Amino acid sequence: MKLFIVLGAALAALAVGLGAFGAHGLEQRLSERFMKIYQTGVQYHMYHAIGILIVGFLISRFPDVGLFHVAGWFLFSGIILFSGSLYVMSMTGITKLGMITPLGGLAFIIGWVLVIVAVLRG
Repeated sequence: MKLFIVLGAALAALAVGLGAFGAHGLEQRLSERFMKIYQTGVQYHMYHAIGILIVGFLISRFPDVGLFHVAGWFLFSGIILFSGSLYVMSMTGITKLGMITPLGGLAFIIGWVLVIVAVLRG
């Protein structure tokens, strides 16, 4: 439980920092297209950091439901793959990194579906 709450809070703090960096440090350096890509990465990063926090609280409420742990790791993996690929793509211009982004989206979907399954089983 504590792991996902700490991880979620740390990832949320990182999302705020990356959002501020984008708004103040990248706005003049990136094209409008790449700035939007970066902002999408920050948005999904924050949404899923909050999701990881929720998973931590669900684990505290239902400690015997192991699927919540798996769901949390899928959400974490999604942040790395989805948001991470968008961050790197926007700053480097390497658009082929966009092939990784859907894998992160799939990880997000799997994570949320696992939350549903865990709640229904719990």
